[in-house]
Amino acid sequence: MHHPVARWSTVAALTALFTLPLAATSTNAVHPTHPAVRVAEPHPQINAAVRSLERAKDHLQKAAHDFGGHRVEAIQAIDAAIAQLKVCLQYDKK
Repeated sequence: MHHPVARWSTVAALTALFTLPLAATSTNAVHPTHPAVRVAEPHPQINAAVRSLERAKDHLQKAAHDFGGHRVEAIQAIDAAIAQLKVCLQYDKK
């Protein structure tokens, strides 16, 4: 039986694992054609989390093993987390 708490705990752990190093070193985004102009990204941590989760999903999909049978469920949890983060970003635009 799949436990929702375990699934979300896994998603939270993966998100923290992949985004904390990025958040520690991140700065404001710089417009590539005008280096002196800084453009504030509305939610850099959420966007970084989405990118990190997409990289983690890609790694899991290309891995030579199934991580003890947890690969499929981890990919599903990543997809759910990405979907929720994108919904959060959409609500900010309203």
